Amino acid sequence: MAGNSKRKGAVRKTGSKKGQAVGSGGQRRRGLEGRGATPKAEERVYHAKYKKAKAEARSSVGRQRSHRKSEDGPEYVLGRNPVVECLRADVPATALYVMTSIDADERVREAVHTAGDRGISILEVGRPELDRMTPNGMHQGIALQVPEYRYAHPDDLLADALASPEPPLLVALDNITDPRNLGAVVRSVAAFGGHGVLIPQRRSAGVTAVAWRTSAGAAARLPIAQAPNLTRTLVDWAKSGAQIVGLDAGGDVTLDDYDGTGPTVVVVGSEGKGLSRLVRETCDSVLSVPMSGDVESLNASVAAGVVLAEFARQRRMS
Repeated sequence: MAGNSKRKGAVRKTGSKKGQAVGSGGQRRRGLEGRGATPKAEERVYHAKYKKAKAEARSSVGRQRSHRKSEDGPEYVLGRNPVVECLRADVPATALYVMTSIDADERVREAVHTAGDRGISILEVGRPELDRMTPNGMHQGIALQVPEYRYAHPDDLLADALASPEPPLLVALDNITDPRNLGAVVRSVAAFGGHGVLIPQRRSAGVTAVAWRTSAGAAARLPIAQAPNLTRTLVDWAKSGAQIVGLDAGGDVTLDDYDGTGPTVVVVGSEGKGLSRLVRETCDSVLSVPMSGDVESLNASVAAGVVLAEFARQRRMS
């Protein structure tokens, strides 16, 4: 029937009076909008740099897994080899944690025997407790608790050096962040008659179990002080009569021409960064070590040992 819009198959016409046709809802416009900056290569999971960054992160965790230190409090040495090495080096320790039902090998037996001989508490604990000490779980069933190191005050360090029979011989470290370098320097200072070591409070390696072990026990005999401001402390020491001598390959005087028999503070910078600008400006002299061959520079701890050995020789001859 004509005009009957309700019949089957009829198509209903729409017009302006019946309302607007359905639109895209802005979807086409949003589809044309930009999607922001392209992510960095390290952030794109399919990129080679992303995979390299992940691998380096895993490697970093692996390097740090044998030592863990909270912000304030004791340090935990983790793993069978690191624990045995620390006990052999007489690193101070307060407790040895051994996991219940551990598969004891020669290293575990040696650790338990040495800790018992030294009077260190031996505590048998479950895996959950060891896991809480070591978030990555890489403890191998054993952990050694090392107490926080007690640093000397810079003023006391200088006062004790001035009171000694020999002229003060001190070493300050600038930009040294590897605890193994710190331990090696401490060992050299003790070996060549130095009176102590000064390190910055920030951005510097501290006396950790690694530094203890590398120092071969010298950290127990030699005072180590922390300076809130290394430059200011060096200025104060200079006012007390000490010569501040920086070590740098491009120094203005060589070791052969320098007299180290008086009160001396040797400032050692890192192999890469060297001395910082303010510390360098504080030095009375910048000393270089004469070398032959194609070697451009020495490791920080090696350079310190060479200079300290020469100063010790000069003092014996004077």
